[in-house]
Amino acid sequence: MRTPWKTAAATVAALLTVALTGTPAHAAGTPYTKTPVAGTLGTYPVSAVYVAGVSSGGYLATQLQVAYSARIRGAAIFAAGPYYCAQNTVTQALYGCGDNLYPTYLSNLEAYTRTWASYGWIDGVGNLAGQPVYVYHGGSDGTVKKSVTDDLVRYYRDFGASVQYDAGSAAGHAWVTPYGTVGCTATASPFLNDCGTDPQGSFLTRLLGAVQPPNTGPLGGTLVRFSQDTYAVNGWAAGLSMDASGFAYVPAACAAGTTCRLLVALHGCAQGYAKVGTAFVDRANLNQYADTNRLIVLYPQATASAANPNGCWDWWGYLGGTNYPIKGGAQVETVMNMVRRLDG
Repeated sequence: MRTPWKTAAATVAALLTVALTGTPAHAAGTPYTKTPVAGTLGTYPVSAVYVAGVSSGGYLATQLQVAYSARIRGAAIFAAGPYYCAQNTVTQALYGCGDNLYPTYLSNLEAYTRTWASYGWIDGVGNLAGQPVYVYHGGSDGTVKKSVTDDLVRYYRDFGASVQYDAGSAAGHAWVTPYGTVGCTATASPFLNDCGTDPQGSFLTRLLGAVQPPNTGPLGGTLVRFSQDTYAVNGWAAGLSMDASGFAYVPAACAAGTTCRLLVALHGCAQGYAKVGTAFVDRANLNQYADTNRLIVLYPQATASAANPNGCWDWWGYLGGTNYPIKGGAQVETVMNMVRRLDG
């Protein structure tokens, strides 16, 4: 797991992807999965928008929250570091934002944030004050070191966010879920680890307030498979290292017109549909809570490309644009176009 991080540049690019290595495999279903239905994203009465993500998805989730903090009202981040940590540099992403051989330069990252807010490139930093944030780091995660995630927590707290930091687990580099198919301490495909805990209940309580217990029976909503080309800023998702299709889980109550909240859930490297099928969509333990808490869940999908062979989200500038972490960034705006459609 450690050695490939130090290989030549081409291999580094493949592994940078926050070094989610291992052999991807399509996960088996659970009794509570939903067969995707081809369709389009609808528009619903949405009262608030939140983001969650793991690894590269955690980095993109923070980019979305910071860039659009007036609209996105909280975040849950697994196994990632602070905003703009890579600073558009592959080596910094590797050695400062995964490994801790370099510092994260946290004070510089905070200075960029304030400056960009003053330019209007991101929303005002005052919006972060008091926002609920949940951060998770597993004790067996050697891909993103704890000191890097510690700096994510410091970043949020320095801007006044209300952070709950869960660093007591022995988890590997993964999204931890009761529906995980991987042992707790491992770092292995599909990066869905079962540690005998329910972090989703914890972070949804943090973001939403008190939540109802999840639906542990057959799901009552609809899992929509939609074209991401429709929302891609260039009209072609593959050109942004995004899959042709994304997914959204819409509970029956939300489809009927009840006011709901929206959670954007971002998978990590080697965890998108092209790598593991709907494993993350099915097993993230979010649809179960969505059913009982009037929560729509949007699952955008990244995919592999020449610059991004493990299908990560762009948190170090692999698409070639320096604006990737701010308003106008290709993936940021594409995901926000989906959000705009859903919440009208």
